[in-house]
Amino acid sequence: MPTTETTKGIIAAGHQLTANAGIQVLEAGGNAFDAIIAAHFAACVTEPVLASLGGGGFLLAQSANRRQMLVDFFVQTPRKKLPDTEIDFSPVIVDFGSTEQEFHIGMGAIATPGAVKGMFEVHRQLGSMPMTELVQPAIEIARSGVIINPHQRYLFSIVSPILTTTPEVANIFFHDPGGNTWQLNDQYNMTRYADTLEALAKEGEALFYRGEIADKLVASCQSAGGHLTRRDLEEYRVKCREPLRFNYRGHQVLTNPAPSSGGLLIAFALKLWEQLGIPQQGFGSFEHLSQLAEVMAHTNLARVDACARSDKGRLDEATLLNEQLLAEYRNQIMGRTRAFRGTTHISIMDSKHNIATMTVTNGEGCGSVIPGTGIILNNMLGEEDLNPGGFHLWNENERMTSMMAPTIINRSDDSQIAMGSGGSNRIRTAILQAIINQVDFNMPLAGAVNSPRIHFENDWLDVETGIPQGSLAQLFKQYPNHKAWDTLNLFFGGVHSVMQKDDQFQGIGDPRRNGVCLAV
Repeated sequence: MPTTETTKGIIAAGHQLTANAGIQVLEAGGNAFDAIIAAHFAACVTEPVLASLGGGGFLLAQSANRRQMLVDFFVQTPRKKLPDTEIDFSPVIVDFGSTEQEFHIGMGAIATPGAVKGMFEVHRQLGSMPMTELVQPAIEIARSGVIINPHQRYLFSIVSPILTTTPEVANIFFHDPGGNTWQLNDQYNMTRYADTLEALAKEGEALFYRGEIADKLVASCQSAGGHLTRRDLEEYRVKCREPLRFNYRGHQVLTNPAPSSGGLLIAFALKLWEQLGIPQQGFGSFEHLSQLAEVMAHTNLARVDACARSDKGRLDEATLLNEQLLAEYRNQIMGRTRAFRGTTHISIMDSKHNIATMTVTNGEGCGSVIPGTGIILNNMLGEEDLNPGGFHLWNENERMTSMMAPTIINRSDDSQIAMGSGGSNRIRTAILQAIINQVDFNMPLAGAVNSPRIHFENDWLDVETGIPQGSLAQLFKQYPNHKAWDTLNLFFGGVHSVMQKDDQFQGIGDPRRNGVCLAV
């Protein structure tokens, strides 16, 4: 975990080359926001299953003068829904080894991408270097190639049914589009993506939303059963929102506000945990784990309850963080006998006290690229986690909700922590546990991230290795529907985090997701 007194900044990310891209920009005099733009462009090459300019995400920013802003560039549902019989939308089974999961892909699974407009909006509002310079690290990586590491090989192998759907995608990642996967230390290149980045940097976001790339995307959708139209692209807007702010044990926490749900659920869980008190037996005790599982379970219930109570029909701050609702769920927990997707995250701080923390996703990809661009398209309309009511029931022209929750903690001792996670529904419980470990159990940042996690959802408890056997025995009696994992696993998220205190930086890339932390 890098720690240094006099640096230009620090970055935690999901790949060495992603982190290198951010470091290059910091070394060149760029700020944290420049660096995170460059790192995102690079992640689309180094983590292509998780990040793409065909997807979307959220960036939480805190500038040196304490300007705080949440940049929402997540995907938008199409303005007009085609009949089910006319869309290209099909299931694929992905084998994770211990379990199988069904995903849906095809042109009918694509929601309006926001990533390109998002990066240009961040650049306009917060950047300091020319966009032509910020794309250069990613261009170099895309052309020189990426060496396959174990984490990438695992991801490519489990989603190979998606990556081999069309020759255009398969030819990027596989020697043999028929299904023979790459081996460790093999290399892939994304030269068309590099050319696209060069063009975008020179011509701007209009190339994607109104120009040649827009033409190609719309033509593909119209010819192959996709919902997107020219109007979807032309009228897409980035939303700059006020972050959700709340206090936790005297510290200010900033995270993703409504209409996304992840930040609200983290806030609810922390408020509930705070009212219950810190378990006296300490981390890893049955008391700690039981209370944590109960908070997770009741947060799931509150999610449904708050949606029902809200006149908006979805989560909002006023309903979920209402003191009466919190009290109801606190009492339910205290009254009990003791005996609930493809994403990646980048966190950056610079020496001027700028903080940028960003979570992005492409789902698993829909199996297609925008012709000639190297840009893999999202499958958000085919993501079960984002469509809990069922497929094809989404409202037209609406920002989709998400569990992604980039988070900043302004601690009472004037230190700052930036964190976030990938991991679909596990995002909120991964961040929850990292915060509790750091604040309540006084763990150093690395310990807070590396310590074993649990996740409870749908009456099922998952537990990582490293928890004392005595605590587990009691916990498994309370939760008979469970799985004990024998490793730290990417299932439990990837909380890439950085911290600044007294002009010193610390950081940790979560080992569950091949995390890397670099300082300069």
